[in-house]
Amino acid sequence: MKRRTPNTERRTSNTEWRGPLVRVNEANSGYAAPEKTKYDLEDRLLEFAVALVELTDDLPNTRSGNHIAGQLLRCGTSPYGHHGEVESAESRKDFIHKLKVCLKELRETRRGSGWYRGLRR
Repeated sequence: MKRRTPNTERRTSNTEWRGPLVRVNEANSGYAAPEKTKYDLEDRLLEFAVALVELTDDLPNTRSGNHIAGQLLRCGTSPYGHHGEVESAESRKDFIHKLKVCLKELRETRRGSGWYRGLRR
């Protein structure tokens, strides 16, 4: 009996995928495919971390400002690192777990930014 290999053991990079097999001759059909928006999560997480560092630099140099800045820096810059762990997940369950940790840190950052808005008032 042949054992089926799960997809997690047969990784295929996105560069190997060539798109749909059916091609539309756009010049003659009058149809132009919409531009695809690129959602590169790694780049977006890096930009988010950089923006967060800049935001925390603007917080007041007070005891509460420093406390909130430290917490925001820890939880707001860690999703970028966690995303690297997501890419090296060993199984589907591991992938989901690591992605949930990344999301948890982002939610904590959103909560923490509420503290920042409260300080500015």
